Amino acid sequence: MQRITRRTLLAGLAAGTGAVLLGGRAFADGPDISRPLLFHSPRLEPFVDDLPLLSRLDSSSYRIDAVSTMHSFHRDLPPGPALAYGDNTYGGPTLVAHRGQETSIEYRNRIDAHPFAVDFDTSLHGLSERHRTDVPTSMHLHGGVTPPEFDGNPEQISRPGQGFTYRFPNRQDATTLWYHDHAMAVTRLNAYAGLAGMYLLRDDHDTGLPGNPLGLPSGEFELDLVLQEKIVDSNGSQSIRSTPIVPQGRWEGGAVGDVGVVNGRIWPEARVARGLYRLRLLNAASFSIWDLHFSNGMPFWVIGMEGGLLDAPVPTTRVRLSPGERVDLLVDFAQLDADATVELRNSEPAAPQAAQIGAVLMPLFMRFRAESARGFTGPVPDRLRGGPGLPPVVGPIPAPQNVRNVSLSQPSEVRIPPSIMSLNNLMYHSTDIEMPRQGTVEQWNIVNATPDPHPIHLHLVHFRVLGRQAINTLAMCARQPQPPIGLKWTPDPDPYVVEPMRGPEPWETGYKDTVICDPNSVTRIVAYFPTADELGFDPDATFSREVHTFDPHRAGHGGHGDHTGHAGTVGTAGAAGTVGTVGTAGGDLQGYVWHCHILDHEDHDMMLKYRTVT
Repeated sequence: MQRITRRTLLAGLAAGTGAVLLGGRAFADGPDISRPLLFHSPRLEPFVDDLPLLSRLDSSSYRIDAVSTMHSFHRDLPPGPALAYGDNTYGGPTLVAHRGQETSIEYRNRIDAHPFAVDFDTSLHGLSERHRTDVPTSMHLHGGVTPPEFDGNPEQISRPGQGFTYRFPNRQDATTLWYHDHAMAVTRLNAYAGLAGMYLLRDDHDTGLPGNPLGLPSGEFELDLVLQEKIVDSNGSQSIRSTPIVPQGRWEGGAVGDVGVVNGRIWPEARVARGLYRLRLLNAASFSIWDLHFSNGMPFWVIGMEGGLLDAPVPTTRVRLSPGERVDLLVDFAQLDADATVELRNSEPAAPQAAQIGAVLMPLFMRFRAESARGFTGPVPDRLRGGPGLPPVVGPIPAPQNVRNVSLSQPSEVRIPPSIMSLNNLMYHSTDIEMPRQGTVEQWNIVNATPDPHPIHLHLVHFRVLGRQAINTLAMCARQPQPPIGLKWTPDPDPYVVEPMRGPEPWETGYKDTVICDPNSVTRIVAYFPTADELGFDPDATFSREVHTFDPHRAGHGGHGDHTGHAGTVGTAGAAGTVGTVGTAGGDLQGYVWHCHILDHEDHDMMLKYRTVT
């Protein structure tokens, strides 16, 4: 990582925002005097590492341990500290589940050292020096329609020596979900360090097997791609910080990476047969939104997003993906000659506030090289929903029974950086929360009064994107002034829209759980809030904060068959190995959360609880 001297820092400050005019480079090329306010990765050669293939486990029960590891992100970097699930050195395996069959995960926190212990901001949400070594964790199945007690509430935490058994009912359509840490005020640190993995839900239509009813590629022709951005040091360590302006140990607001990471490797290469592939992409970054495309401009097809399959494949040459979003693609590598290559790239610039200190777009993720062998030769399906043997169509967006305005803003504190992040101008522990009624359809007008885009994620429900409109934020705020932080502020955007509503992007026409809210705009979504009878559980139930303790010297049984588990085991769960229960902070919990999926923003303080009431 580049060392920033006082002279260089002052020179950069004097330069102001001129660095935003710089274009992106194909890969990091070491210290850059034109961007002195940023840390940088060392020069690294792209495409020297093979794409790691994520292991897939298929069971109804697992034991997953969160562990401290050492991981190398590139051939020319030594292993550095990381976190992982199970036997991985970084990230987690892909878990396969089946609709209508419950998945049980016996989760255990075995973290003995955190890569970012010095980066914990002890001013956030009651964190203290203790948390640097007694690391809190909480597993969330992102996109899962999950009972509240198993949803990974940020206050229902497991510390080292503790664990919890999660039960996911899997009563939703086949789709790509993912599991990641969600602990209060340290989500960005835990997930960036490695606590994230994919979760594929199958059903009778989308079986993942050869000859599946939808005619989709399977087996070796279905690839899971976990995309991230990072800053790394020459010693192999990761940096959660992007700028020396913010002191270490203080919340930054969002670190922009300068190297692309796929499945734990920097700029890898994948060898592919010349045929059709199904690529499941996850934006598991902490900060950036990407506009993804292939370097030769070749077309591909979007077949699904977070809530499952679209009605029909959507041909396109680009797809915009924010943190937390997933996209299901069909790509025909028969378009390439044998031994030809094509790169997966990004064209979205850095967010405006990051650009002010010199951040530029991170343009590159990986390269595909076509081999001479022919691959999957089936056609791109005409339809994915509707008709014999297919799931029902998504259908039209229902008319809302209630409309509510909610807001995204960046109030200030006397601190560096001065901005915090807020929903409705409230802090997380506010009781002035949204309470939609079960069994109703609601339209949420998400008013983004900030200069940056924010991906907003609702737990429990999926929704439809109605559209977006730019607004005159200055006029809106002049007539509906934002009060001091802690007083609810949900301005009406309608008098201040400055354009007709733009409908959803072609790939956003299905069900979603995360949506990009563009700066100075209103994003309108429509969600149905299901009843307890429809869900098979009470979504408004209270639940205990209790977690289980276990004996770290008594591993129990894990793996598959008679395999004996150990500290990193992921596999079919056996003996629990627990020795009692211990409560965390007092009191019961209730409800779900909605939040920005820029993880720095979620941690401080762009997250609120909500309840679905009867």
